Amino acid sequence: MSGKVYLTGAGPGDVELLTLKAARVIEEADVIIYDRLANPKILEMAKDGCRFVYVGKEDGRHTLPQEEINETIYQEALKSGIVCRLKGGDPFVFGRGGEEGAYLKERGVAFEIIPGITSAISVPAYAGIPVTHRGVAVSFRVVTGHEAKKSASQIPWENFKTDDTIIFLMGLHNLGNIAKKLIEIGKSPDFPVAVISKGTTPQQRVVVGKLNDIEEKAKNLPTPALIVVGKVVELREQLAWFGSDETV
Repeated sequence: MSGKVYLTGAGPGDVELLTLKAARVIEEADVIIYDRLANPKILEMAKDGCRFVYVGKEDGRHTLPQEEINETIYQEALKSGIVCRLKGGDPFVFGRGGEEGAYLKERGVAFEIIPGITSAISVPAYAGIPVTHRGVAVSFRVVTGHEAKKSASQIPWENFKTDDTIIFLMGLHNLGNIAKKLIEIGKSPDFPVAVISKGTTPQQRVVVGKLNDIEEKAKNLPTPALIVVGKVVELREQLAWFGSDETV
């Protein structure tokens, strides 16, 4: 008889943005399988005797490939008890939680999804950038900035022509190409862009620029970083409220 797996969103970084349900499961877990983007302070909430399994991924350096992470979660579930799979942000927003859930379902393991606050909206908010705003933006698109290695991009760039706000996750290393593609489809070279590094944490830094200069301006920012493209970036002048170590 297997235990139960909770595919749990850890939120964007600020520990206080963890949901109450996630906190409860973390406190009750017998094992926590966590990734690189989950704030390490969250692990301090675990009970005595809880085991920790790190399966973090970083560009070019993966502790385990995704297939082995799936199997690790499954094997831990077979030992019974409560398994918390702790993932930065939300499990279903480029978190591969769907793959992990499907793997468990095929093997008859009970699981539950605990949504987390996604960095796609919370990190811009901590930078004083609303992803929508009356009279400025009535919609936003969230895009992966780091595609799987394939012969051709699956990103439908042509569809972005009229988007009000575009948010790229995990795209810092591809920032130059992202800016180039957006200019190619018709976005003005001086269209506003912000890059937010380590958002919602005390190390948060924000760089604001245009499509034609943002790569140079943001070249020294550390990951993880999020890119916001849109006129909503200009609202930061009125709404910036968090952090002191910022570059504008």
